[in-house]
Amino acid sequence: MESMEIRPIIRMGNPILRLKANAVEPEHTDSLTTIIPDMIATMRDAGGVGLAAPQIGISLRLMVFEVPVSRATNLDGDKPCGIQVLINPNFNPATSDKELGWEGCLSIPGLRGEVPRYKEITYTGFNGEGTPIETFASGFHARVVQHEMDHLDGILYPDRMIDLTRFGYVEEFTKMQEQSRSPDGVIKNGGANG
Repeated sequence: MESMEIRPIIRMGNPILRLKANAVEPEHTDSLTTIIPDMIATMRDAGGVGLAAPQIGISLRLMVFEVPVSRATNLDGDKPCGIQVLINPNFNPATSDKELGWEGCLSIPGLRGEVPRYKEITYTGFNGEGTPIETFASGFHARVVQHEMDHLDGILYPDRMIDLTRFGYVEEFTKMQEQSRSPDGVIKNGGANG
């Protein structure tokens, strides 16, 4: 078994995160046997649920992600799933409906923002064995794929936000939530995000 190396995650401000990543070509196949396990180890070490190759400084159209039980809605297309590898992915909205949801990013540590994403998508690409896949995704599953796909196109989630008052440090949001609840659980002062 290949040894897995935890690689540094580059942060917002690094120009690699703003590039459109290159397609994975046949000549990259050998290097993927090292890159994919390293991406999985790096993602898990950082406590994330998705990681795109550009986040570790590799400008290739490659991502890994999972849908934890705690995040899945169990609706069609949003069931828990273990580590998924997606090579040269594309997606299409399955509906024009979008929904707002809170997102964080390993390349923007400590911050969260509310981001509109398509509620349902279909995505295609290749798995780690090179087998073509086509999958319907909804809810969190659709959100994580769209987030990682953005990384492959040089887009960070704040670029997608429509209300920058809904962007800030997790620590501050948590403090506001705690301060806005009295001991009996009643919200005062407009609530956590008010």
